Amino acid sequence: MTPAIDVKNIYFSYKKEIVLADISFSIEKGRFFVIIGPNGSGKTTLMKMLSGVEKFKKGKLKLFGRSIRRHARKELARQMAFVPQTIPTDFPFTVTELVLMGRTPYLGVLGVHGEKDRDIAEKAMQFTGIAHHSQKKLNQLSGGERQRVFIARAICQEPDIILLDEPTASLDLAHQINVMSLMEKLKKEKGLTIVMVSHDLNLASMYGDDLLLLKNGTIVKMGSPRDVLTESILKKTYGCELIIDQSPMGDFPRVTLVPGKRGTILKVKDIPGI
Repeated sequence: MTPAIDVKNIYFSYKKEIVLADISFSIEKGRFFVIIGPNGSGKTTLMKMLSGVEKFKKGKLKLFGRSIRRHARKELARQMAFVPQTIPTDFPFTVTELVLMGRTPYLGVLGVHGEKDRDIAEKAMQFTGIAHHSQKKLNQLSGGERQRVFIARAICQEPDIILLDEPTASLDLAHQINVMSLMEKLKKEKGLTIVMVSHDLNLASMYGDDLLLLKNGTIVKMGSPRDVLTESILKKTYGCELIIDQSPMGDFPRVTLVPGKRGTILKVKDIPGI
C-alpha cells in the first residue's frame, strides 16, 4: 500500500545550522502519528515541511506516492489541512464564516460559497460539537471551543491528512481529552491520517498508533508507544529520571516524572511554598 506520507533523507538548515538531518519515515493511511521530542529537536520544522510551508534543502517528500513539489497550492490544500498551535482570537468573523474558509480550495474565481459548501460546513460544525456556537465570534469562545472551530475548518477542507502542531498545549485536561478524542473519531469514522506534534508523552502513548521521537534534528526511535516510550530511551533523550509502567487505562505505557536531582524524591517539607 502506498503510504500517505513518505519522507526520504530530508535535510533542512537555517544558514549553517542543521535543524533536520537525514530524516526518513513513512506514515500509512489512516494512522494516528505523533511526533515527540525535547525542545529544539526539530518537531515544528518537520511539521512545516510536511505542510509545505518550509522547503527542505535535500531529500524527498511524497504524498500518496507523488512528490509534494508537484502539488499546486490549491491541490495541496485539498489533500492536507493544518491546525496551528496558537489560535488567534481577533478574527472579526463568526464561527460559521471561519469554518467556511475551509472551502476556499474548492471555490471558483468569484469565491462564492454554494449550498454544498454550506452543507459541508454545517456537518463539520456538528461533528466537532460547535454548531450551537455558529453565530458567535471567536473571542466569545473558550480555548477548547476555539480549537474545535479550527478543527472544523480543517474538516471542511475535506482533506486526507490533518496536521496539528501541539493542539492541546494551552488547554485544560478536559479540553485536551476532547480534542484527542475528536482526532481519534476522525481517524476511525472518516479514515483520515492524523499527524500531530506533542510534548505530552502520555497523550501520545494513549492515542498514537506510531510515535516518532526526535532529538537534535535526528530520529532517536520510531515505532509503537511500547517500542518508543522505554525508560532507557527516554532517559537518554530527555536527560531526566522517569518511571515507565503500564497505564491502568489500557495496554500502553505510562510515563511518570521523578522529581529531584538524580532521581532523589523530594519530601513535602523541601518543596517551596508548602
